[in-house]
Amino acid sequence: MEENFTTEDLKYIEKRGNSLHKIKQQLFYFKNGVPMINLVKPAVKGDGIISLSNDEVKEYVAFFDTYKDNYTIEKFVPASGAASRMFKFLNEFLNEFDKEKQTINSYINLSGNKDLELFIYGLKNFSFYPELKEITIALNPNYYTLTNDLKIHSLIDTLLNEKGLNFAQKPKGILPFHKNSSEIITPIEENILEASFYRKDNVKTKIHFTINNEFQNEFEKITNKFEDFEVSFSYQNSSSDTIAVNSDNSLFRLGDNSLFFRPGGHGALIENLNQLNSELIFLKNIDNVSQNNRILISDYKKALGAIIIKTQRKIFQFLNDLESKDLTESDFKELIFFIENELSFPLPEDFKYFKKSYKTEYLTKVLNRPIRVCGMVKNEGEPGGGPFWVQDEKGRQTLQIVESSQIDVMNEVQNNIVKSATHFNPVDIVCAVFNYKGQKFDLVDFIDHNAAFITEKTKNGKPIKAFELPGLWNGAMAKWTTIFVEVPLETFNPVKTVNDLLKPAHQFLDE
Repeated sequence: MEENFTTEDLKYIEKRGNSLHKIKQQLFYFKNGVPMINLVKPAVKGDGIISLSNDEVKEYVAFFDTYKDNYTIEKFVPASGAASRMFKFLNEFLNEFDKEKQTINSYINLSGNKDLELFIYGLKNFSFYPELKEITIALNPNYYTLTNDLKIHSLIDTLLNEKGLNFAQKPKGILPFHKNSSEIITPIEENILEASFYRKDNVKTKIHFTINNEFQNEFEKITNKFEDFEVSFSYQNSSSDTIAVNSDNSLFRLGDNSLFFRPGGHGALIENLNQLNSELIFLKNIDNVSQNNRILISDYKKALGAIIIKTQRKIFQFLNDLESKDLTESDFKELIFFIENELSFPLPEDFKYFKKSYKTEYLTKVLNRPIRVCGMVKNEGEPGGGPFWVQDEKGRQTLQIVESSQIDVMNEVQNNIVKSATHFNPVDIVCAVFNYKGQKFDLVDFIDHNAAFITEKTKNGKPIKAFELPGLWNGAMAKWTTIFVEVPLETFNPVKTVNDLLKPAHQFLDE
């Protein structure tokens, strides 16, 4: 493919910091397609997903509280995404509504935009309503003379336009999500407050946000209030951007004949995660917050943390034994049982015929990997990935978080497996990223590059094909040791549309 690049192209690629090797790999996938994932069955309780009793949760909470001071702990929150999707139905209303000829009710009946109806009904319950009304009146001095429909139109316009609050163009993290009796609370603040569950005496609690550098000042205005926390930021590096092509797989070029690169999706953030040096890292989306159920959420965070600490201890002991001891057959049986049952990693059928030296080498490789413990909630029809048993090209079955874009939707067998899934991935993950010798893993070594996918987009009115890197919690962590644990649905409170803020988890309950 290299002959497609001009001298100027190669200079531009080098200047951006992109890898020519990775670009060629992307072009290969554009031409030949990305392999679809091979689902074996869904992970369910008792077969891939651990279910905890209330007593077990209490024991794990106590264990985590006892041993957390022995570990450096940090929270990692992807927070660069704009809030545009939250307000999609409101933008549609502004673009489609004819103020001269329609009433809002007639528009709703004609368009079927029921989200708008709910938004209007709950308008005064949003935390941002007082500020929104104040700014709307300032921009519309004749506000009180308007009809009710035009007042609502003015409020929605102020919510989204540049002269008003301009919420759709801002990151979710800095928006006013919640309010209590005395203050407005953003998702950044909720994530910081939630991180208190691993707080230690006389040590600043660490939390890291990946952000768009354009908004760093606005993030810092909020985070600077938290003196007991060590808040850090990073950006998605442009060197992780991916090349775009035309429909015929030829290189897409801009008006000045330069190559066009675009962000490679949240999978690029594995590079940001890789830069953290804490031993345990809790990973969560910026919009999955609640101002209620905080004790329950904290307890299950601690439970996940306790499970990863206990699992890592066992793995480290086995790895030290493999390195220093002459294991007996009984030792191997204990180790194999642990790997197949507690780590859900079935060994090859012919493993028992391996020579002792190769058994040791093979088991060491299986155990010496980053670990992730992932909370899973019961499937309530939310879009997104879920936990599955997956078979790779070598016939090995492993537990994976799988996104719908990785699945061959034309395959009836694969579709039936998806339909039988019982759980959903809420992105509630704790990671252990150091090996048994106290060295940090290079997380890039554990990416399944075949877990990328190709999407269709437009640029300057022209159709293009875009390359999405393996997602952060699916392909980018595909070769990690993976444990799934059921967590209560009450711990999962995402805000995908602005109307989600009307749900009980996001409304102040004055106790």
